[in-house]
Amino acid sequence: MIELLAVVLIISVLASIAVVKLNTSKRHAYITAMKADLRNLASSAEARFAMDESYANVTVPQGSAGVSLSMVLGVTEWSATATHVNVPGMTCSLAVGGAANLSARNEPVCQ
Repeated sequence: MIELLAVVLIISVLASIAVVKLNTSKRHAYITAMKADLRNLASSAEARFAMDESYANVTVPQGSAGVSLSMVLGVTEWSATATHVNVPGMTCSLAVGGAANLSARNEPVCQ
C-alpha cells in the first residue's frame, strides 16, 4: 500500500511539473504570434511606403487568432502594438520612422 502511495505521489509531482512547462510554452507561443503579426504588418507597411512614399494609406490587417493589432500612422512614420487575449498585461510594439530610427527596425519589443 505504501509503494502504491509513493508511485501516486511521484506521478502527481511529475504531472504538476509538466503543467507548468505547458503553460510556459503556451505563453511563449502567444508572444511569438504577436511578434510575427507585427513583422507581417511591418512588411505590408514598407511595401505601401515603397509604392506611395507615405504610410498614410496602410491598412491594419487582422491578427492571428486572439491577437489584436492597432496602428498609429504618420506620413513618414508609424507605430503599432499587438496584444493577445490569453496573455493579459503583455503588449508588443514596433515603430518605424521619426524617433524610432534610433532603434533596430522591424524588431518587436514585448513588455
